[in-house]
Amino acid sequence: MSAIELANLTIEDLLPHRDAMLLIDEVLEVDAVHARTLSTVRPDWPLTDARGAESLICVELAAQTAGVCNGWDRIRCRGLDSDQMGWLVAVKRVDFFVDRLPLGVRIEARAENTLVFDKFREVTSELHRDGRLVASVVLQLYQA
Repeated sequence: MSAIELANLTIEDLLPHRDAMLLIDEVLEVDAVHARTLSTVRPDWPLTDARGAESLICVELAAQTAGVCNGWDRIRCRGLDSDQMGWLVAVKRVDFFVDRLPLGVRIEARAENTLVFDKFREVTSELHRDGRLVASVVLQLYQA
């Protein structure tokens, strides 16, 4: 997707999430196979207190980054006004390399569809803070 086309879309066009459940601040790149996003840990996020966010939030960041990729593919194939049906998500594997994400830090997530079969996807995702790996996540997605 060219930068001009991406610039014409909002994150809300790509994802059904709103308010505190919308964790992604910026889409860095997206195509039909992968997405890269940037998020800043905020105090209104789920699983967050004064010490920061629990590392478990990385699973949701991975899922939303996968959602950006698959949302873009939906818009590309069926149009902007197409139904934003959600995906049933299962966690196949996750490795956390930190306990918490401090408030205000920026997390870069990359998600890639490593297996696509009809309405099933397996997505591999890595999340980094300042270039250091904080989590590795493998998700399985199904859209009814």
